[in-house]
Amino acid sequence: MTPLLRSRLIAPVILAGSLFASGPAPAQDPPRLPSQVPANAEFILTPAPGPAPRINGPFVYGCRPGSPFLYRVPCTGERPILFRAGDLPSSLRLDPGTGIISGSAPVKGEYTLILRAKNPHGSSERKFRIVSGEKLALTPPMGWNHWYAHYGRITDSLVREAADIMVAKGMADVGYQYVNIDDCWMNSASNADPLRVGPLRDGAGNILPNRHFPDMKSLTEYIHARGLKAGLYTSPGPLTCDEFSGSYGHESADAKQFAAWGFDFLKYDWCSYESLVKGDHSRESLAKPYRLMGEILRHLDRDILLNFCQYGMGNVWEWGEETGGQSWRTANDLGIELDRIFEVALKNAEHRAWSRPGSWNDPDYIQIGYIGDARSGGGGMPAPSKLSPHEQYAYMSLWCLMASPLFYSGEMGKLDPFTLNVLCNPEVIDIDQDPLGQSAAVSMTSDSTFLMVKDLVDGSKALGLFNRGKSAAPVRASWAVLGLRGRQSVRDLWRQKDLSAAAGEFSASVPPRGVVLLLLRPSAP
Repeated sequence: MTPLLRSRLIAPVILAGSLFASGPAPAQDPPRLPSQVPANAEFILTPAPGPAPRINGPFVYGCRPGSPFLYRVPCTGERPILFRAGDLPSSLRLDPGTGIISGSAPVKGEYTLILRAKNPHGSSERKFRIVSGEKLALTPPMGWNHWYAHYGRITDSLVREAADIMVAKGMADVGYQYVNIDDCWMNSASNADPLRVGPLRDGAGNILPNRHFPDMKSLTEYIHARGLKAGLYTSPGPLTCDEFSGSYGHESADAKQFAAWGFDFLKYDWCSYESLVKGDHSRESLAKPYRLMGEILRHLDRDILLNFCQYGMGNVWEWGEETGGQSWRTANDLGIELDRIFEVALKNAEHRAWSRPGSWNDPDYIQIGYIGDARSGGGGMPAPSKLSPHEQYAYMSLWCLMASPLFYSGEMGKLDPFTLNVLCNPEVIDIDQDPLGQSAAVSMTSDSTFLMVKDLVDGSKALGLFNRGKSAAPVRASWAVLGLRGRQSVRDLWRQKDLSAAAGEFSASVPPRGVVLLLLRPSAP
């Protein structure tokens, strides 16, 4: 198939207006959010992390016994930080200066650790459960993918740069782990860049990287040395979307090669496999190549997450897990429709019954900051996002409430404070990484406003009040609709600020294409 298959469906993001809680009169007026913010102003809501350590990231981690184990403890705070881990399995070791846990996954079972971090400003600790068994991705994977920034321009040096920036800019400190290469790393029979042209395979049938990727194993070692993981891309067809070498007929050899190189994630893109099924979109035909690759990966001596990129065909969310996937795209690419993120999210949320640990609905990547223009066929150089600040906050809020994989796909070299603020709020990310794995339920309150409510493992609820309209609108959340009783403590997650407790309902004036994102917990009378 041709690069024209990369049609991406993206939509904008939103944020909050002035808040007020109703019910019994609070002791004092709750804080008010800005109700009039210039549409293109980049305003930062989240306070910068303090100097004291704060351990972030998931509370649970899945692995397969005996596989290589690598986990960088996400932790904000002033470095150096001293890390400790109580009850660490004997097959693992913790580097106290970096917080990187490595070794071999322990024998089958569950292991509860206490992770600790300390510096002169304070200390932090967090329970962390390692589940060694058959299930991976017990929380949605997080990382970076090159596609919407670099398209066919990707190189080894850009990937290394992304890994360095993920650490240096604090993304790794809030849980981003994967540094993923998309299409165009292998050879093509014909390409405008002569360094990407060459034989697709060697004499033994091994897939060949192009000259922009001279040493794949060295690249993954570079990424792993920073406590991060490496991802790669291929197609079950003979060619990828951009007409580079695919894996058809070489599935087992390629999977073993990817593992030998040291990759930890595989995006498997439908593309030219369409020419093999010739319109037969029965569930059996759609599942066949993914089942094959899923079975191969399951028997490797390395944990490799498998992401199905087949655009939601055949209700993939219903069978993705049983065929060996950990996540699957539920719709087309977002990049060419960035004004539709609300509609895409609402459609994705319809499949919430299939969201659970190890099984994630993927509505595509986070495209904010500097991104290319997907409508130009993938040739657009990165430019500032056209989404308003409100839309960008809403984007991240929607994805976290839906327990979606969180993969940033912008230009890492041009990350600015506002974009980092949207991507790196640990309290917001905690909603995405909640171990219960629930995708939020939707309740429409008008044609343009809606609620999303998500149960969390500790019994609290995350609540998003959204307005996809073109002007500010009041949005009301009734306790009866949310299944709540009595007074609830209310925390504004984007501002990391407690508001006054509310009884019966909560209301907010939400700006156009904006969101108010809250955490609700029962409050003492």
